[in-house]
Amino acid sequence: MFGFFKKKSKKDILNAKYKKLLEESYNLSHSDRKASDLKRAEADDVLKEIDALTE
Repeated sequence: MFGFFKKKSKKDILNAKYKKLLEESYNLSHSDRKASDLKRAEADDVLKEIDALTE
């Protein structure tokens, strides 16, 4: 009935984390390329976790 009582699945949490990391990577790309690449690598690791959950 109420959506705010519903517990998020691990996949939903990881998707939100992935999206946040990609956004941070994009924002850093304008000022610090190396930090942006590190954030992108971290986001790729999260994506691998998401893929492992869906298999």
